[in-house]
Amino acid sequence: MSSAISNVRPAPDQVLVDIVDYVLKTEIDSPLAYQTARNCLIDTLGCGLEALEYPACTKLLGPIVPGTIVSHGAKVPGTPFQLDPVQAAFNIGAMIRWLDFNDTWLAAEWGHPSDNLGGILAVADWLSRNAVAAGKAPLTMRDVLTAMIQAHEIQGVIALENSFNKVGLDHVVLVKVATTAVVARMLGLSRDEIINAVSLAWVDGQSLRTYRHAPNTGSRKSWAAGDATSRGVRLALIAKTGEMGYPSVLSAKTWGFYDVLFKGQPFKFQRPYGSYVMENVLFKISFPAEFHSQTAVEAAMTLHQQLRAAGKSAEDIERIVIRTHEACIRIIDKKGPLNNPADRDHCIQYMVAVPLLFGRLTAADYEDAVAADPRIDALRDKITCVEDPQYTRDYHDPEKRSIANALTVTLKDGMVLPEVAVEYPIGHKRRRAEGIPLLEAKFRTNLARRFASKQQNAILDVSLDQNLLESMPVHDYVDLYVI
Repeated sequence: MSSAISNVRPAPDQVLVDIVDYVLKTEIDSPLAYQTARNCLIDTLGCGLEALEYPACTKLLGPIVPGTIVSHGAKVPGTPFQLDPVQAAFNIGAMIRWLDFNDTWLAAEWGHPSDNLGGILAVADWLSRNAVAAGKAPLTMRDVLTAMIQAHEIQGVIALENSFNKVGLDHVVLVKVATTAVVARMLGLSRDEIINAVSLAWVDGQSLRTYRHAPNTGSRKSWAAGDATSRGVRLALIAKTGEMGYPSVLSAKTWGFYDVLFKGQPFKFQRPYGSYVMENVLFKISFPAEFHSQTAVEAAMTLHQQLRAAGKSAEDIERIVIRTHEACIRIIDKKGPLNNPADRDHCIQYMVAVPLLFGRLTAADYEDAVAADPRIDALRDKITCVEDPQYTRDYHDPEKRSIANALTVTLKDGMVLPEVAVEYPIGHKRRRAEGIPLLEAKFRTNLARRFASKQQNAILDVSLDQNLLESMPVHDYVDLYVI
């Protein structure tokens, strides 16, 4: 005879408590974290500005109902839109992720923690404008940087030891959870209300990775994070009304997240929340390419120059072997037809073939006009990936966190070029001194896509000055980006 099920309300899962106590109680005192957050902010906004050149992105932007006007709403950088914070979060989140050019975190789970800026900036701008309208003090950009550090930390620390992709779930679940937690704090929710909000994020149905993998790879992967960060804002606002939460949302037998979606396994943690993730985050500086390919693309650029110097070209290549790590093979080692830009920027063979042929890899190189060149697919067919177990170990080693690739090219005349190996991409913490000037140059380029010189300079004067940026009211900073 089965025993009755207890209906005693449990205490909140410790995972929820740890997240909420972190956002409420932990003081971030790392100058490096704030400096990196500023660089992350400008890089992320720049990625969004570049995405505005692509109609596939801009068709999704604006209010849900055309013509909707929101008094003191959040403004969307680079556009004329002023929206409610939920829809503004979607707009900003979709823009910044569209071209796969914002930051990256690689661990048991992969992701792009700056995706959370969609919800953070939308809510901060909305709160700031309403505060000023009510005669109160606005939020400052220091508040935005703090929220970014916290969101990076929540998403990244959970990702260190817990693979959502291995159970078929998309990493944007962590964007939703992180955005919910930090936005709920920004909205002034109590500890219990934030616990409720975070539980609502976990109890949501979570996105499948279907749209990231063959044979269904498609453009939802470009707006999935915008959807997740906007959902985080929505759930925080729901919790703000006093709506109840679900304290054992993770651990409840049969009906909880662990049993339903995580094969009955509880989350594991490597370290407590602090500012580790922001300090160690990876920037995509040189190429708009899935991060596991970044070092391979850099190696391909080197080989392109070597071939030219030898009077050879990509058409003289017989075969290419990419020595790589397991995650690269699992995500972007792809054969067969590539159907759209989203398919191409998740194929390492494509991302190596283009720079070998042309000496470049830009967002435009994923579009149909470039992909139609038959030499690309011909070269793709000559590229093979093999796992190097040491590269895989170094990828997971918290002291290294390498993303290594090595390319060996054999020519049709039998010549084998010396292997070109790159362990750390230019956006890695180990290459910060080399990378930050290039990151700032990338930001300048993206500003020039959208704004006249005077407006560019006004943005740069604030954005490149840590103290000036941190002290600036959020709405004043966002206004610098208004079209």
